[in-house]
Amino acid sequence: MPLEGLVAVTGGAGYVGSHVLVELLEEGYRVLVIDRLDNAKRETLGQVEKITGKPIQAYNVDITDKEELRQIFIENEVSCVVHLAAMKIHSLSTRMPLSYYRNNVGGLITLLEVMKEAEVYNLIYASSVAVYGNPKYLPFDEQHRAGVVSDPYSRTKYFCEEILKDVSSAEKVWCIVTLRLFNPVGAHCSGLIGEIMTENPPNLIPNIAKTALGRRKEFIIYGDKYKTKDGTGERDYTHVVDIAKGHVAAIKKMKTGSGLKVYNLGSGKPCSALDMVKMFEKVSGKPIPYTFEEPRSYDTPTTRADVSLARKELGWTASLEITRICTDAWRWYANNQTERVTNN
Repeated sequence: MPLEGLVAVTGGAGYVGSHVLVELLEEGYRVLVIDRLDNAKRETLGQVEKITGKPIQAYNVDITDKEELRQIFIENEVSCVVHLAAMKIHSLSTRMPLSYYRNNVGGLITLLEVMKEAEVYNLIYASSVAVYGNPKYLPFDEQHRAGVVSDPYSRTKYFCEEILKDVSSAEKVWCIVTLRLFNPVGAHCSGLIGEIMTENPPNLIPNIAKTALGRRKEFIIYGDKYKTKDGTGERDYTHVVDIAKGHVAAIKKMKTGSGLKVYNLGSGKPCSALDMVKMFEKVSGKPIPYTFEEPRSYDTPTTRADVSLARKELGWTASLEITRICTDAWRWYANNQTERVTNN
């Protein structure tokens, strides 16, 4: 564990962020959280403390607020930042593009400026498979064309990656690791933290779970005529705990001044929407009626990660399979059936 100071996690009270906190704390790192808490619950941090038995220092601060952010770095000896805070719903981004650009791109710029002032040059940036757009070939490797995408959310992730390239090229002191996350799913095995079920969940598993719980008449599968084994879209679903462990693996390899590296974090094993429904029926014991609708503009037939670079250079591979993903997710949703209405 080469880093001696605090690891600051933006968006640390969120879905991926809370699982990253668990893994960091269990590896002996000291953490602080920066989260504006409009799409997360403060109680989540208490659950992380319960899981790990360790305290968490948290700031209710928007990453676009430069003065507040600057004060955090003045008051604390931060050695590394894990940047997860972002608005992330594809469909909403098409209706609120300015909000997405201001938060996702503007927030990164503000964070980088404050980090530079504080002479903190170690950054883990959580990007997304969304930057690849429609595949020219599969599996996606890190050299695949990026940026040819159809929605503002995906563009914000791509633009942020380009900003990080330019910063690391111009200022050699930086150590930046960009992690392209492939469809985080599941929950912590304790059942204490997981993805919050919103009124209209944007992601597949919360929608399946809502149907299994009888709070939705049927689950909607977007597209049934893809050139896949059953006609439904395939995604590289990756357990959120594996994703979190990937962030820790990246931190362990950090060396100030080493420039920019990009890694895929995925399972490398695509699963269809229909297969996910059937597996969720199996682990929950609940029927999940479904219907088909036309694909959305930002949907792609298949995603699949080439994770050989992360395996070689970070020593990381995803180990938790689809059965475990669905089992952990169902435990979380069955025990935490409250909804939270959100607008991002």
